[in-house]
Amino acid sequence: MAEWYLLAGVVILLQVAILVALVTRKSGTSEMLEEFSRFRRELNEIAAGMRSDLDTKLEQMRATVDEKLQTTLDKRLGESFKQVSERLEQVHKGLGEMQSLAVGVGDLKKIMGNVKTRGTWGEVQLGALLEQVLTPEQYAQNVAVTGGSERVEYAIRLPGDTSTVWLPVDAKFPLEDYQRLVEASEAGDAAGVEYAIRELEKRVWTFAKSIRDKYIAPPMTTDFGILFLPTEGLYAEIMRRTAFADQVQRELRVTLAGPSTLLALLNSLQMGFRTLAIQKRSSEVWEMLGIVKAEFLKYHTVLTKVREKLDAAAKTIDDAEVRTRAIQRRLRGVDEKVMTAGDSVDLLDD
Repeated sequence: MAEWYLLAGVVILLQVAILVALVTRKSGTSEMLEEFSRFRRELNEIAAGMRSDLDTKLEQMRATVDEKLQTTLDKRLGESFKQVSERLEQVHKGLGEMQSLAVGVGDLKKIMGNVKTRGTWGEVQLGALLEQVLTPEQYAQNVAVTGGSERVEYAIRLPGDTSTVWLPVDAKFPLEDYQRLVEASEAGDAAGVEYAIRELEKRVWTFAKSIRDKYIAPPMTTDFGILFLPTEGLYAEIMRRTAFADQVQRELRVTLAGPSTLLALLNSLQMGFRTLAIQKRSSEVWEMLGIVKAEFLKYHTVLTKVREKLDAAAKTIDDAEVRTRAIQRRLRGVDEKVMTAGDSVDLLDD
């Protein structure tokens, strides 16, 4: 295309030069008209050629641009559809997981709808907490703490003056009452909330009264028991009614405990057990030291007697040495006499 522009420029310059020459020579009008006509035709031919070439170049550019745009568009659409497909697959997978979770929640709801199953779940959680903090010797399961037929789920073994004292711990889970309270709270039903609270308090009071009547019997047990509520939410709802919790503890001698509260209580008991063990060991050490002291006094007496015996033996040995020296002197005298007598005999022989 640049070549066409250059050629058109050259032609225009030539035509201008011819016109200048004609004007200079003062040619006739007919020649000027003829020259202009020829110049116009040439310009039209050049313009037509340039237009045709420009159209060709534009068509090529359009084809190239269309090809690039189509390729880019196909690539972008392919990537977009791939991302959308992946997202849809993830959404489908998430929906499947949600359906599985919903089925699991439904199964859990069915399970928790059974009163005995709920009790078993609370009992298992209680046992796990006890096992986590205490040793097997410090608690027992299904214990007849009062000596009768009633057995508490778990009891903590406390040291007594003459025998073991049990601290009864029972787990209860009033699920229906708690669910009614939660649903009424979420719905903003003030009357429903108040009714659910009263029903929940009645159920907890019944549980606490049962613990007092069945499992609290001093001196075989402590003068209080523990009602374990398996969830923190349920325990929090009960403890929000401070007056009710105090009344249960004061009148029924039952302490309410959630998972965290029971764990703290068990840790406190474990520290008490360790303190008692240290005190017991200290008493044993003092008793052992008393025995050692008495034995040491006896040893001192025996040692004194041994010393006396040794002194007597040493004196006896000294006396023996004196007698030995006296005997040795006697023996030396005898030897001298024998030697003198021998010399006398020899002289007589001579």
